[in-house]
Amino acid sequence: MMLKTLNDVIDYIEDNLEEGIRLEDVAKYIGESDYHFRKIFQYISGMPLSEYIKKRKLSQAGQELVDGRSVTDTAFKYGYQSIDGFTRAFKSWSGYLPSEASRDKVIISFPKLSFYIDVRGGENMEVQIKELPAFTIAGVKKKVPMQFEGVNQEIVKLAESITEEQRTKMHELQNMEPSQIVNASFDADEKFLKDEGELTHAIGVLTTETHTGPLLDTVEVESHTWAVFPNEGPFPETLQNTTARTYSEWLPSSDYEIVDAPSFSFTIMDEEKENHAYSEVWMPVRKNHSQ
Repeated sequence: MMLKTLNDVIDYIEDNLEEGIRLEDVAKYIGESDYHFRKIFQYISGMPLSEYIKKRKLSQAGQELVDGRSVTDTAFKYGYQSIDGFTRAFKSWSGYLPSEASRDKVIISFPKLSFYIDVRGGENMEVQIKELPAFTIAGVKKKVPMQFEGVNQEIVKLAESITEEQRTKMHELQNMEPSQIVNASFDADEKFLKDEGELTHAIGVLTTETHTGPLLDTVEVESHTWAVFPNEGPFPETLQNTTARTYSEWLPSSDYEIVDAPSFSFTIMDEEKENHAYSEVWMPVRKNHSQ
């Protein structure tokens, strides 16, 4: 059960805070589903796993400073290679220098997370399971900053950069479901091993054609099972909320897990209602045989 896995990993992190724990260590502990786990963790907790580990280390370090341990001993105990590096991280997190926290007995706490089921008035989530052969996304792509709310202006600029010639070529190549221009996101933070806040975003069409020509960027996608989540409402809030709920609600309670491949969505704006749209979120999944 994903809830148990989440809490087991939190306990594992707590047991190893003083051992210089790294994301790679957590990945080994989790096993082959670490990609799936990190995505769920980020959507449920609201922060990357790397940020949680960093804040828990600094919180524990702050307590030890107040208890009288020296700045030097504390820095090395929690895996920092230099006093300067520890000082910058601690000041950025707490607003205090380590020496100030020690001298003035200032405690800034970041508690250990605990995950539990919170049952409220639920909302239905419609999902369709579909199979697609291998395909190519043909269009344009670039690195953009991650953004979970509001309109991402860098994606807007990418869409505006598409020329009529490129648009015509995309429509010529499009030959499979869904028959829409899609937005695909992938390679987020180098699979979450680095907290750099960027991902690769592509805008294009799905095609089985192998020769797409020099006009367009391409993203190759293998054959997968896809969970499709239709949604309709205010744009982009409804689309973003649906995406978040797929990770925080549907995946933990389903017998599927996400695979390391681009997810994508498309949106059809309502011509009569302002900022209202129909969208679909397509997520690559596989059966979770461990459940």
